[in-house]
Amino acid sequence: MSSREVILNRVRRALVDVPRDEVFPVPRDYARAHVVEGVLELFAEHLRDYRAVVHEVAESGLADAVAGAVERRGARRVVTPAGLPAAWTAGLAAGVCVPDGWMYGSIGDLSDDPINNRPEHPLPHLTTADLDAADGVLTGAAVAIAETGTIVLDAGPGQGRRALTLVPDWHLCVVRARDVVASVPQALERLAPGRPLTWISGPSATSDIELNRVEGVHGPRTLEVLIVR
Repeated sequence: MSSREVILNRVRRALVDVPRDEVFPVPRDYARAHVVEGVLELFAEHLRDYRAVVHEVAESGLADAVAGAVERRGARRVVTPAGLPAAWTAGLAAGVCVPDGWMYGSIGDLSDDPINNRPEHPLPHLTTADLDAADGVLTGAAVAIAETGTIVLDAGPGQGRRALTLVPDWHLCVVRARDVVASVPQALERLAPGRPLTWISGPSATSDIELNRVEGVHGPRTLEVLIVR
């Protein structure tokens, strides 16, 4: 059998509608995590290494923490995605929150028929210009990873579409302690591969060949995280 035939046969088998592991078995005897204790502390440490601003708060103080972060930032217009708990923004003045429109995850699971999956009276999506004019965005998170200091959004309720966390210059993210796992394998077990996943490891940053760091090129320059214990 030629190399060409080998490759084509592998492609054909990969396209078969069966679980991938049944076609190409993948050994999964690797270590699923390298830490067992101090997961939250490690997560916060890695966030700070990425120059994120980190606060640890109690559930009872979350609304005050959100309001305090908005006040310190001097933000007057903060974008909020559909499905964000109203209790989170209870301490904000009227008019500060700018709601974004409907999204799949605010109604149910992702659907191949988004038209029929809309609410009866959906709000329109904010335009890119609207997002650029906002002072920041407030979201929740699907899961967070301690070993890499990564926050994962899956467009679920309270997280919004990807543009919300890429255009505004400040991202205020609420992460619950129960959603922080030690490792990437543990995070993947909680995520649905069919959803649009956004993986965030600190504020937007890049470096050129001379290692000059530039922040805010392809996302928010400031990531502020409220870890709710």
